[in-house]
Amino acid sequence: MAVSILALLIVGVGWVSAGRAAGPDIRIRQPGDFIGQDTTLDLAVEAPDGLLSALDVTVEQGGTSFPVYSLNAPLNEGATQDSAESLYVMRPIGRSAIADLRTGDARIVVRAARPVLYGFRQAESVVTKDVQVRLESPQVTVLSTFHYVNHGGAELVVYRVAPDDVTSGVRVGEQTYPGYPGSAAGLAGDAGVRVAFFALLHDQDLATPIEVVAEDPAGNTTAVPLDHRVFPKAFARSRITIDDRFLSRVIPAMAAANPDLNLATAPEALADSFLRVNRDLRRQNNQTLVELAGRTASEMFWRDAFQPLGNASVEAGFADYRTYLHDGEEIDQQVHLGFDLAVTAQVPITAAQRGRVLHAGNLGIYGTAVVLDHGLGVQSLYAHLSSVEVAPDELVDKGAVIGRSGMTGLAAGDHLHFTVLLQGQAVNPVEWWDPKWIQDRVLRKLDEAGRVR
Repeated sequence: MAVSILALLIVGVGWVSAGRAAGPDIRIRQPGDFIGQDTTLDLAVEAPDGLLSALDVTVEQGGTSFPVYSLNAPLNEGATQDSAESLYVMRPIGRSAIADLRTGDARIVVRAARPVLYGFRQAESVVTKDVQVRLESPQVTVLSTFHYVNHGGAELVVYRVAPDDVTSGVRVGEQTYPGYPGSAAGLAGDAGVRVAFFALLHDQDLATPIEVVAEDPAGNTTAVPLDHRVFPKAFARSRITIDDRFLSRVIPAMAAANPDLNLATAPEALADSFLRVNRDLRRQNNQTLVELAGRTASEMFWRDAFQPLGNASVEAGFADYRTYLHDGEEIDQQVHLGFDLAVTAQVPITAAQRGRVLHAGNLGIYGTAVVLDHGLGVQSLYAHLSSVEVAPDELVDKGAVIGRSGMTGLAAGDHLHFTVLLQGQAVNPVEWWDPKWIQDRVLRKLDEAGRVR
């Protein structure tokens, strides 16, 4: 009798303990606070040994429950076993999948259970997430006119979006340029007004589609074709001979300045090291410029044309297609994305426009370099300097000395490599030096939109 009572006590304790066991861990990773036309549910469920006896997902709205996923029903496609203990579910939960969803409040409900006590009991978890259903696509209205784009050059568009919490910009082929609040460029009043600089890059087709795009927090999108006209430009082609004298001067210096590359400096390896620099390091440095552009200010620091370097002659222009030769053979091809301005040694280099210093120091093929941010995604690059006289985050005025000319990096002689960057992509600096282009392509549009001077 005592043994029976003890057994019953053990079973009872086990039963009660099993009832207190934690249910599966449920994490709703997506969506955020909104559901739109094409929203996807991203759900992670974890249980010891991956044992689940039930998993049901629904969206509830207005007293109606819409099934999304069930472990034990035909709706179970869209689940993957990521590990022994983890199940991931990705299912569409937007209007395209649930036709009866309406704009307004809704709730995502996830119920999961796992077997405990050898399957005699179930440990359950329930997680809910309140969301807003938004089904109307953003509205986009282009306000500016006469969008004339030179191949390799930039343009500005002024437009209005609604509601004003959408993200927006200009999409040129695969490249997207973000829009900024109109107030960043001196436009007062309408909170929905945006401005965006964009470009038709030198290597993009003249027929590349250009659209103003917007996306709301629910993922609903709108794309409006931008009325524009493209002007073709002829880019130069050149052949550059790389001799051993150049390699023996440049490659050891590049190896010392960029130790992570582990460049070989033996005479017989110099040509191969040059190719690594000209290809791989160039690509890496250009990616750094894109990353720096992510720190651009939401403020237009300037109101007039950029200032060219005085008393300098042009050695190479923008988008010069270069073929490199060594010992009479073609070894590489690259595009020179800037202007090479010939100067004598140690000439003061001045800021082309008011801006904040994003970078001051070594930048691979560009040697000792300075990158200035002028706001709204516009930067300028000054390369091959012998020294710098500014520090990161410093705000410098147009015409201020930022460094001295030199021949650091991949440079054959003393010169300044200068270019203008738009979201880290090189564009033709000639436009930005031209007061007429600045007035017509930029300031006119801002004035017509109500710029406060």
